[in-house]
Amino acid sequence: MPAPLITLEGIDGSGKSTILRRLRHNLPRRVVFTKEPTGGPLGRLVRAGLARGHRIDPLAEALLFVADHAEHVALTLRPALEKGRPVISDRYSDSRYAYQSVTLRDIVSEPLQWLQELHRPITIAPQQTLLLVVDPREAISRMEGRRKTKFEREVFLRVVQLNYRKLALAEPWRFVVVDANRDLDKVAWDVEMEIRRTLKL
Repeated sequence: MPAPLITLEGIDGSGKSTILRRLRHNLPRRVVFTKEPTGGPLGRLVRAGLARGHRIDPLAEALLFVADHAEHVALTLRPALEKGRPVISDRYSDSRYAYQSVTLRDIVSEPLQWLQELHRPITIAPQQTLLLVVDPREAISRMEGRRKTKFEREVFLRVVQLNYRKLALAEPWRFVVVDANRDLDKVAWDVEMEIRRTLKL
């Protein structure tokens, strides 16, 4: 039986990167840590466009994200899971559903359903998704001093977070909603305990 896939989701500034660093330090070495966009060729294309503020057609951008996801599943996730190694991914398909369903809403009819259909033959369903929920204003303040991408605007993040909440309501058996407005040490502890329960550590 394949090992579990656990994903960590939330808007920019929710604390995912900080929490992932602690999880890497505290969890057994057999756990594989990964992220989307990846560090591969397709992921680097996505990141370059975001970091430099280039104007990318939203449809082309969404398809690049999906292509990177397909390669990620094929080359990293599936091999690790089949070897019995649990995987924790910083962002996964739910990020696409939450973010790109906003960027595509004036381009594609029913963007969420369109994105889900694109992912259906590619993705592996996570066993557990930890959703970090934070006030977007607080999230923006945490990003003070760092170069922001086009996604890191309060109004945009409010819509994205609403999308995440809808996804969590649709699959309550998979999502664990975590209050990330609190001190990050407490948030990281709660996330780690949830993951340890899932992995039976």
